[in-house]
Amino acid sequence: MAGYEVCVCYLTRVRAGGRREVLLGRKRTGLGVGKIVGPGGKVEAGESPLEAIVREVAEETGTRVAPGDLRAAGRLEYRFPFRPGWSQNSNVFVGEVWQGEPVGSDELAPEWFAVDELPLDEMWHDARFWLPAVLAGDEVRAWFSFGADNETVAESSLPLG
Repeated sequence: MAGYEVCVCYLTRVRAGGRREVLLGRKRTGLGVGKIVGPGGKVEAGESPLEAIVREVAEETGTRVAPGDLRAAGRLEYRFPFRPGWSQNSNVFVGEVWQGEPVGSDELAPEWFAVDELPLDEMWHDARFWLPAVLAGDEVRAWFSFGADNETVAESSLPLG
C-alpha cells in the first residue's frame, strides 16, 4: 500500500422532482487546490477512517453526520511515482442523512451537483472511473497510478477505456 491514510465522503440528497444530488466542493488549499472533490482529508493518529470522516465533514462543510449513517463504499490506493509524497490510501464513504446546511470553510467551497451531471472534468482524473458507480450503490476497491504530469491516470486496476 502506498502513502498515508485519507478519507472522503459523498453526501447525497433527493430534490423535489426526484433529482439526486451529491455534495462536492472546490478545494481551497493543499493537494488538489482548485479541483472539485468530496469532503475529506487525512486520518489522524488514533482515529479510525470512520471517525476521521465524521470530523472532516464537520470541519469542511459545517454539516454533522453520524457514523451509523455512513456506508463504507470502498478503498482506493493512489500512487504518484513522480511525486511519492502524494501517494495515499483513501477510504470512501457515502451518506444520505446529515444535519445542518453546508457552508464554506478554509478547505472547501461546498456545492450541490446533480449525480447525472458530475463535474468530472474538474475533478481528479480517477473519479470518472469509479465515482458514478459508487453513487449508484456499488463498492469500489482499486488502485490508480498517475503519470509524469501527476494529473492523469496512467495505469489502474480498473478499465481506463
